Amino acid sequence: MTDFTTPAHDVDYAIRLDRLDKIYRGKDGKPGKHALKSLTLDVPRGCIFGLLGPNGAGKSTMINILAGTVVKTSGAASVWGVDIDDNPRQARANIGIVPQELNIDAYFTPRETLDMISGMFGVPKAERRVDEILEEIGLTDQAHSYARTLSGGMRRRLLVGKAMVHQPPILILDEPTAGVDVALRQKLWDMIRELNRNGVTIVLTTHYLEEAEALCDRIAIINHGTLITEASTEDLLKGAGSKTLVLTLEHPPQTMPKALDAFATSLDGNQLKITYAPDKMAAGELLSRADAMGLKVVDVRTEEPNLEDVFLTLVHQDEA
Repeated sequence: MTDFTTPAHDVDYAIRLDRLDKIYRGKDGKPGKHALKSLTLDVPRGCIFGLLGPNGAGKSTMINILAGTVVKTSGAASVWGVDIDDNPRQARANIGIVPQELNIDAYFTPRETLDMISGMFGVPKAERRVDEILEEIGLTDQAHSYARTLSGGMRRRLLVGKAMVHQPPILILDEPTAGVDVALRQKLWDMIRELNRNGVTIVLTTHYLEEAEALCDRIAIINHGTLITEASTEDLLKGAGSKTLVLTLEHPPQTMPKALDAFATSLDGNQLKITYAPDKMAAGELLSRADAMGLKVVDVRTEEPNLEDVFLTLVHQDEA
């Protein structure tokens, strides 16, 4: 387990953003795109935190501000308790960025790559963890192979290794499984979980909503530079507002019963699907109504909303 030292006054948070604003310069010195608009967000330490949003939502701008490659317009940000203005060098050292692009030198081996990046971060030779990192990212057997011979999944893992050489307490993974097949995606998920178990706080951006649902403890959704919502993954799913009751019928009706007109319903063969709000009606009441309509139910199951449903609903509401 990695032991990360955190300032006592900020012990609960890996990243804190307070009314963070970014306005890019437009033509003729006029204000351009307003990428972040008073974004306030706390990322608890020790979690896997999902950062979701459509293209152009402001995710990359936020990450680049934390990495020190983009200058904020106003507001404040801290990384592992270090303000990015007060001590920008230490703030950058507290974070490792794993980009979406595969920026790896094809003619270096993984061992050579990690050793070189360690030197660039000023890690003394005696303190370099090259072998340990190779083991953590599952590339020990490929340590002496040229990077050009590695598979796409292995290259992704090597990117993670590059971001870990200076032992940052936070890793930001930008679309870590983009373009990776399902089997390799599962291996990368396992590696992310293991890094988190070893004490690393993970911030994950992804367009695969099932990935965020499977990995993340908490999720923030941003759009047009503003925070739409931030909550635990469990609470987001609970607050989706609807469930679907699926009734398998012995004899499906020819037409939809009028008593169900108030609900969103569909009939597929002998399966009747009824979408309802669980805070307004219990599933048992729906079953009673089905019985009163003379519908003979032979099987019952419920379908919970997934993160994609929540995401699309919230983004649609924000666009309205």
